Amino acid sequence: MTLIDTSIVIDSLQYDAPRVGSISVITLIELLRGVSEDKRPELKNSLEECYPVQGLDNDIVLEYCRVLDWLRSRGEMIPEADMIIAATAISKGMELETNDEHFTRLVSHGLKLKRSQD
Repeated sequence: MTLIDTSIVIDSLQYDAPRVGSISVITLIELLRGVSEDKRPELKNSLEECYPVQGLDNDIVLEYCRVLDWLRSRGEMIPEADMIIAATAISKGMELETNDEHFTRLVSHGLKLKRSQD
């Protein structure tokens, strides 16, 4: 199974080419905060129809803490939301589809990456 990063979902929406996979609840939040309040319910429903949404659970929380510690010890921090998305993929054994280079820092921590074919 593939977890699709926010930037990939944005591209797929722009080109009307949905990807196969799931999204993190963090991706859902990032996408919804970028639109006006009156458009959020419709966008939320559309996204939830296209993509199963991975919520947060204890495994993700604990993996996030490991990711944070690991990156901090190396002085290689990435954005907070992306740490949660990475922790979701790692804890669920999913491949993360992204074009964001900073995720490569987590490959040696167990993150499996899939590069977009766009």
